[in-house]
Amino acid sequence: MKSQAITLQQTGLDPRRALAALMLGLALVIAQTFAAQAQDRPASLADLAEQISPSVVNITTTTTVAGRTGPQGVVPEGSPFEDFFNELPDRKGAPRRSSALGSGFVISEDGYIVTNNHVIEGADEILIEFFEGFELPAELVGTDPNTDIALLKVEADEALKFVPFGDSDISRVGDWVIAMGNPLGQGFSVSAGIVSARNRALSGTYDDYIQTDAAINRGNSGGPLFNMDGEVIGVNTAILSPNGGSIGIGFSMASNVVTRVVDQLQEFGETRRGWLGVRIQDITPDMMDAIAGLESVNGALITDVPPGPAEEAGFLAGDVILSFDGTDVDDTRGLVRTVGNTQVGAAVRVVVLRDGATETILVTLGRRETAEAAVPAVAPAPEPEEPTEIEVLGMTLVEISDEMRAEIDGISDLKGLLVANVDEETEAFEKGLRQGDVITEAGQQKIESIGDLQDRLAEAEEAGRKSILLLVRRDGDPRFVAISLS
Repeated sequence: MKSQAITLQQTGLDPRRALAALMLGLALVIAQTFAAQAQDRPASLADLAEQISPSVVNITTTTTVAGRTGPQGVVPEGSPFEDFFNELPDRKGAPRRSSALGSGFVISEDGYIVTNNHVIEGADEILIEFFEGFELPAELVGTDPNTDIALLKVEADEALKFVPFGDSDISRVGDWVIAMGNPLGQGFSVSAGIVSARNRALSGTYDDYIQTDAAINRGNSGGPLFNMDGEVIGVNTAILSPNGGSIGIGFSMASNVVTRVVDQLQEFGETRRGWLGVRIQDITPDMMDAIAGLESVNGALITDVPPGPAEEAGFLAGDVILSFDGTDVDDTRGLVRTVGNTQVGAAVRVVVLRDGATETILVTLGRRETAEAAVPAVAPAPEPEEPTEIEVLGMTLVEISDEMRAEIDGISDLKGLLVANVDEETEAFEKGLRQGDVITEAGQQKIESIGDLQDRLAEAEEAGRKSILLLVRRDGDPRFVAISLS
C-alpha cells in the first residue's frame, strides 16, 4: 500500500481523489443498470389494455328465488305491522327474480368463455356483455366446484376476439400483472399490480392460487389476470378483506390448473381426475425415527387402503409414497394434485418405502369423481365396555371385545385397542389422541390385544427407537401418530 501511494503521488494523482473517482464510476454503473431494468417496465399499460380488453366480458345471471311467506324476522309476530308486510308481493310465496354480476373471458373464437363457478351457480339465465357493447345469451358447458371454474358457450355470427392462456408456473413473485373485469358492477375496468405470492392454498384440495395486489373487488370474480405478454395466468376468484373491498390481497386460480379443467369440461362436460384410492397424511419430524429407512419428511404416509385401485395393486397402510409416475412426492397436497392431473385409467409406477426398503408398485388409476359418489357412511366410534385395560403412553387402553365389534355397523372385523382416557398433561393428548379413538397398529404392525401392544413396545425399545408409530382411527378416519417411548 505504501509503494502504491508513492507511485500515485509521483504521477501527480492524489490517492483520495482516485478513490472518489472509483466510487463515482461504480455509482454510474449501478445507476445505468437500474435505468436499463426500469426500461423493461412499460411507461404505460394502455396499449396492452387496448389489445386484451375485447376478450373480457361482463356476466349477468338471473335466478328464480322462491318467495317468502311471512315477515321472516322483519317484524315480530303479532306486531301491528305484520299484516302490512304479509301483503307485499314477494311475501305471498310467489317466486321472484334475482340478478348477480361477474366477469369472464373468451378463450376461443367460436365462443367458449371461462368464469367462476360461483358466478353462475344456480342461474336460470346467463347473459354475456362484450366490450364492444353487444350482448349474447350463454349456455353452461360444465363446472368444477373443486377449483371454482365454469365453462360457458355463446353462439356468435362472427369470430370472437379471445386471449390465450400463459404458463403460470414460470410467473415469479414481483412480476407485473393486470386484472380486468366488472368490479362492483361498474363495467369494464383495469387494475395493475404485481404477483405477491405463489402456490397459495385457501381451502380446496386442488388449490394453487396466485396472490396479487392488483385491485380485485366483488364483480371481478371470474375475470382474467394477465401477464405483460397479454396471456391469462390466473382466474380472479377471491379476496382477503375485513370489509368486502380490496385491501391488496387477491387470489387468482393459476392457469395451469384452469387449463386442465377447461380441457376436460370442453371434452366431457365434467372433470375426470385420477384416483389412487388411499388415505394419506403428511410426515412430521417426530415420525422419522419411528419409520425405518425414512431420511426426510418428504413423502406421503398411507394411513388406510380402502377397496380401490391401490388395494388391488398391493399398497399397505404404513407405506410411505416417495415418488408417483416419476415425480418426487413432497407432501400430501402435492400428491393429490399430481394424481388428480393424471389420466383416468393410466398405469403408473409408484415408489414406496416399506419396512425400511423401497418398492415399486404398478397401479391403474380409477376416477375420483366416481369414487367420491360411492363413499359409504362412516360408522361411529365404539363405546368402552368392561374389558381388560392398561395404562401406557399417557393413555388408558382397553381391548375391544367381540360384542363391541358387533355393535359397530359395517365394521364387524374391527380389531385393536380403544382409548378409554388420555392424560391431558401427556404427549398423547398434545398430539390429539382422545377418548373413543381406536389404535389398530403399533410399530406398523396390527395389534388386537394389549399383549400385542406390549410386544411392539418391547421391539421398539430393543431396536433403540425413541418413539413408536401408532395408527389411530376416529369415526372411521385413520391417521398415524408418533409417541415418544420415554
